[in-house]
Amino acid sequence: MLSQKTRNLLFLVFILALFPGFVTAQTATDKTDKGLSPLQVAKIQQVRDIAISSSGAKVAYTVSKQADPRKENDPAKDHLFLLDLNSGNTVPFIKTMDVNDIAFRPGKQTITFLGKREGDETNALMEIPISGGNAQPIFSFDTSIEGYSWAPDGNHLAFMAPDTTEDPESLLPYEPEIYEENLKQIRGYVINLAKKNHSPHQIQVKGSLYQMHWSPNGKKLAIAVAPTPKVDDYYMAQQVMIVDRHGKKVFGKVDHRGKLGKIAWSPDGDRLAMLAAADINDPIAGRLLIVSAEGGKPTQLQPQYKGKFEQVAWADSTSLRYLTSEGLWSTYGSINADGTNMQPIIGRGGPSLEQFARAGVGSLVFIADSSVHPNELYKFQRKDSTLSRMTNNNKWLTEVSFGTQKAVSWKAQDGTKLQGILIYPVDYKGGQEYPLITTVHGGPESHYNNGWLTSYSNPGQVAAGDGFFVFYPNYRGSTGRGEAFAKSSQADMAGAEFDDIVAGIDELIKAGIADSTRIGVTGGSYGGYATGWMATRYTDRFAAGVMFVGISNNISKWGTSDIPEELFLVHARERIWDDYGSFLRRSPIYYAGQADTPLLIMAGKEDTRVDPSQSYELYRHIKTRTDTPVRLVLYPEEGHGNQNATARYDYNLRMMRWFNFYLKGGEEGSKLPDTELKEV
Repeated sequence: MLSQKTRNLLFLVFILALFPGFVTAQTATDKTDKGLSPLQVAKIQQVRDIAISSSGAKVAYTVSKQADPRKENDPAKDHLFLLDLNSGNTVPFIKTMDVNDIAFRPGKQTITFLGKREGDETNALMEIPISGGNAQPIFSFDTSIEGYSWAPDGNHLAFMAPDTTEDPESLLPYEPEIYEENLKQIRGYVINLAKKNHSPHQIQVKGSLYQMHWSPNGKKLAIAVAPTPKVDDYYMAQQVMIVDRHGKKVFGKVDHRGKLGKIAWSPDGDRLAMLAAADINDPIAGRLLIVSAEGGKPTQLQPQYKGKFEQVAWADSTSLRYLTSEGLWSTYGSINADGTNMQPIIGRGGPSLEQFARAGVGSLVFIADSSVHPNELYKFQRKDSTLSRMTNNNKWLTEVSFGTQKAVSWKAQDGTKLQGILIYPVDYKGGQEYPLITTVHGGPESHYNNGWLTSYSNPGQVAAGDGFFVFYPNYRGSTGRGEAFAKSSQADMAGAEFDDIVAGIDELIKAGIADSTRIGVTGGSYGGYATGWMATRYTDRFAAGVMFVGISNNISKWGTSDIPEELFLVHARERIWDDYGSFLRRSPIYYAGQADTPLLIMAGKEDTRVDPSQSYELYRHIKTRTDTPVRLVLYPEEGHGNQNATARYDYNLRMMRWFNFYLKGGEEGSKLPDTELKEV
């Protein structure tokens, strides 16, 4: 008779044959610096935005630099750099202020951006010559500018800013807040900066503007406007209009309902390309639509495409260039404006493409990342159709040992094919079982690409260095696999979508590489919902959980969130008052009495998307109804995700300490790890 060890090895070979994604990895490297530390994660810099000059010779880009969390609890700041594509030389331009919304000003040999100088109450439109020098403010407004667009003449400026109307002062020494009333609309304005003392004139449409784009001849504007500045209207009720340059006449309206992404004019000014939802129930603005510049009903190109359009730009008046996500990968390609001849130019196998900019005679640059580095700037080499990396903002990463990262696949209980990513422990040795951390993305209208997967809230290579597998599942409802797949989880919250995750974990356990007694789970927002669900409904499967800004009660969540209509239209597809019981049964608090998974709950105190009361509820239920270890950590002045350096660093430390304590064995008789934080 075969020994149990031999049977396990044979079963492992069988499973690996069935699931080629789950192949044995070799030790990543012999370097002594294993994985990333939380402090190293806190100092990572990455390219955030790009703009290319009309000649295609210069690229402006920003690099996000985080504050030192041991000294300052401040958000990251974006610094401006200029790259000469011909020489490859990079020059730092602005490091003294946070730079946003960069652009080359038409015909002026300058770069413009939004920035706020020390002591300023509002931001200003700043300008700096591409030859260098000091940035100077060229326009400011009574309220902070939200975004802007240059007309082709380089003089007319369209911009958006909150309404300048002021509320009357209270006659009392105290004034309460009135919820969702007296919100300021975001208005659109146009000004000619070539005229001295010229006052901006307001676009005469009702509602809040979120986009303004000049037509190629500078006589019209395509705008996107929502009825109110409420977040729900921003998501679900934006409408595209075409107006004259003074904003007094509406030439046309686009007949479209649903989420809206970016708008782009064709070079001849006859059509608009739109990234938008296919319909009101589509959870993402990831489809490509074309519509007449006179308005009307748009046409969706490639409606059966099994991917997600991320970015689009016109190449000429009859064709476009696009960036898409296809499963775990990204693709850059071309498509005719009638939807025909969709062809990839850059496909799978290289870095994960995040953004592109093109101009001049074939100049093409990308922001891209990979499994071993975050966002950097790349140039497309047309002579051999390859990508060449132009920046290296974290040279010290070459001294870090990384766990091997692989694409994996498995089947759900109903046969649905699913995809995900698995990061191996840095010192992985075949035949051994390791603890595993499952990291669930939010949305659920989101997905993981096979690129850089480490951040303050995603354990990634920090966990790999600590000896964990890290599993990133793209469960049903994820993006990047077409409209039908993105809608496949609707009206079944916490149903098959979360069963998909457990099915993936089961395959890892069967493959003999994950220890079934040491499975952890974490995630934020909808991923936090999944974490709460796994820690209560599936509590027998998970030995530890870290829940971030997560949902615990679907009934109270609907009443306390800033996106109740979005929840109904693209998730629940039914009203809570039609079946309160169903919403309650799909809530982690419903199963909290059986919770046996030590759970760390963390939340921003100012979160308006998932109110911190959701965290209070689950904490109180578990604390009162069980003896299971549970801890609630609140971050003051943080919202739906931490923005400030120390709050992020603190989160990473607490997350990894929790998993190390409960998945590797805490002190005998101890129920909670020490609250004193140290590097793990």
